[in-house]
Amino acid sequence: MPTHSETRVLPYTADQMYDLVADVPSYPRFLPWTAAARIRSREEKADHEEMLADLVISFKVFRESFGSKVLLYPQEKRIDTSYIDGPFRYMDSRWQFRDVEGGCEVQFHVDFEFKSRLLQGAANMFFMEAMSRIVRAFERRAAELYG
Repeated sequence: MPTHSETRVLPYTADQMYDLVADVPSYPRFLPWTAAARIRSREEKADHEEMLADLVISFKVFRESFGSKVLLYPQEKRIDTSYIDGPFRYMDSRWQFRDVEGGCEVQFHVDFEFKSRLLQGAANMFFMEAMSRIVRAFERRAAELYG
């Protein structure tokens, strides 16, 4: 049951970082191990947008697709993701963005568990490195787009 939380201040606006993370179809261009992304549906709600999305994760011999519900709250600059189907027992994440002096504070939290003990064991061994690479990938993408 790995969890990871971190807060960073980056030299971009909260709107820019929110837009970058909300652009799920672009993930295969810059996120490690992300082979494909597909939006199943998008629906506008009163205060947010609900997106159902599929990601294909590929790492060595491991290739899995999973579905998630992504709740986009543009006014709050918050993105919540919850698991729908695939190899996980559960998976939840939250991004929160806030303008601060000199840029944007980015808070990220993820909590998940694989159904398979084998996959969970592998995830536990590489989890911290994987989370670090993913966060760095978003930072590099922001520098490409906004730097």
